[in-house]
Amino acid sequence: MKKNLAQKIIEKHLLEGEIKVGNEIGIKIDQTLTQDATGTLAYLEFEAMNVQKIKTKLSVSYVDHNSLQLGYENSDDHKFLQSIAEKYGLYFSPNGNGVCHQVQLERFDVPGETLVGSDSHTPTAGALGMIAIGVGGLDVAYALSTGKYYFKMPKIVNIKLSGRFKGWVSAKDIILELLKRLTVKGGVGKIFEYSGDGLKNLSVYERATITNMGAELGLTTSIFPSDKQTKAFLKLENRENDWKEMMADEDAEYDEKIELDLEEIVPMIACPHSPDNVKTVKEIEGIKLDQVIIGSCTNSSLSDLLLVAKILKGKKVKTSTIISPGSKQVLINLIKSGALSDLVSSGVRVLEPACGPCIGMGCAPNSQGVSLRTFNRNFEGRSGTDDAEIYIASPIVAAFSALEGNITEPYGKKLNIKSIKNIVLADDLIVSPKKENKDITIYRGKNIKPIQKYSELENIITGKVIIKLKDNITTDDIIPAGSKILPLRSNIPAISEFVFSKIDSKFVERAKNNSGGFIIGGENYGQGSSREHAALCPRYLGIKVIITKSFARIHKSNLINFGIMPLIFENVLDYDKIDMNDRLEIENARSIISKNKLTVRNIAKNFSFNVIHDLTKRQLEILLAGGLLNYR
Repeated sequence: MKKNLAQKIIEKHLLEGEIKVGNEIGIKIDQTLTQDATGTLAYLEFEAMNVQKIKTKLSVSYVDHNSLQLGYENSDDHKFLQSIAEKYGLYFSPNGNGVCHQVQLERFDVPGETLVGSDSHTPTAGALGMIAIGVGGLDVAYALSTGKYYFKMPKIVNIKLSGRFKGWVSAKDIILELLKRLTVKGGVGKIFEYSGDGLKNLSVYERATITNMGAELGLTTSIFPSDKQTKAFLKLENRENDWKEMMADEDAEYDEKIELDLEEIVPMIACPHSPDNVKTVKEIEGIKLDQVIIGSCTNSSLSDLLLVAKILKGKKVKTSTIISPGSKQVLINLIKSGALSDLVSSGVRVLEPACGPCIGMGCAPNSQGVSLRTFNRNFEGRSGTDDAEIYIASPIVAAFSALEGNITEPYGKKLNIKSIKNIVLADDLIVSPKKENKDITIYRGKNIKPIQKYSELENIITGKVIIKLKDNITTDDIIPAGSKILPLRSNIPAISEFVFSKIDSKFVERAKNNSGGFIIGGENYGQGSSREHAALCPRYLGIKVIITKSFARIHKSNLINFGIMPLIFENVLDYDKIDMNDRLEIENARSIISKNKLTVRNIAKNFSFNVIHDLTKRQLEILLAGGLLNYR
């Protein structure tokens, strides 16, 4: 059989299982990454596994999310992360060095290797021909301690690109077009592999925009071949020795195919409050803006910001406009080229290289404000302002809109930046692992609390329905981000007080009063961020079962890892028959190991309904044990 690129890399790393769609497989992991919003918990979990040495080829701990230091919590946790890196032999990228995915591309990603990261946008590395998967922190801890990661083999979908962009179209418009067609759950259980003659004009950073936002489709990952564009990028980064050609076989077989003609794509924009609520810019132009922000791990590369600077040069923005460079290296090269001066002269504010506003860490819009951003998510309240309207578009659309003060379709003759032939490399802030590290003392601030292990799955589970939720509940809905809550990420008792706080302020009180209970959800429950707090905090409050119409991939894995049963309505109409405060009961819950169907009794209304699952034998054993820490 002619093999596609994803199959080739997975086959080379295969440790257990058969490469067949739906089968659970175990693969060798070459690299891991964490960031500070998820990393503290991941390394506490790693410590709980009592392993003295990491089993990966290379691992990196980044500080890029909680860069605001409004109290001791963030600074303490950053010091904890650095001491962990020193003791166990990880690279450490400190505050100010840049966003993990940007720096990872610049310094560490290698074609043909595997990467898991405790950030949902880890698939960004697929731009360099890697199998890179976003996971929960406990899965990263497991990979660090064993060198392994387990997942169900996804379908591999060929996205064939033809032609070339016309006018002011960019890579952001490709992924927005796919989101418009497929929705935020259209990629669940799939890998997107890009091919076609349209690739030859897409740079690595344009490819990274696409692989990054593939996470919003629910994909396991996305991947591009390692070709001449990849080689040119690695040469620019003085890493040409890391390059190797990685291509699918000619006439490779795929499970599905989608064709996109780049000449037919136009500037697109995602409207509030979902990345798949996509329209053409022309359809909605004229909406007045209170704010424009250009940056995040999706669109903060040197090429992105050089083009924005060229569009704004000699002009003045008409609304509050902010940029956040993706890395220290990007910032230094903006300074060297004079582009930063052009940006500042146009009225743009400049932030340090960090995630910042993307996770509500500063630059929140005004009440009922309208903000256009080049980010990957526009979930309600994620910006830090609950009633703000957030739009997502390319840096090009953002620049023109900043000049006009409203959403604007780009106009005039397209400007291009010259091909970047050389750059100033800037990796001096990265702390490399030391050979002798046994005597390092781990720094633990007073905000860090130990990881709790939970008991085995009970055979009879009874409780009230303490919340009933709609479709597409995000991990931001479950545990909000932002400058007030994220500093508590290493303190589960404290951060658990905020579960569903933006949806139902009484949820935590009900959970405590009822010693837990059942959560009922709709389609695509748990989409968005990989933050495992969205599973661990409900578990801390006593939740043992969540029943929905369907789950998002990473969140479902996180629930299993912490011993929460992720069950699905066999008949979705049963969702409508269940109300808040109904008392439910599952008898013989432990029989889940031998059955893919269980009966739930609604004691309050005296009827029963069936729930199903598609869990693997290994996942079921983890559930029975009460979570991955017990199972291991």
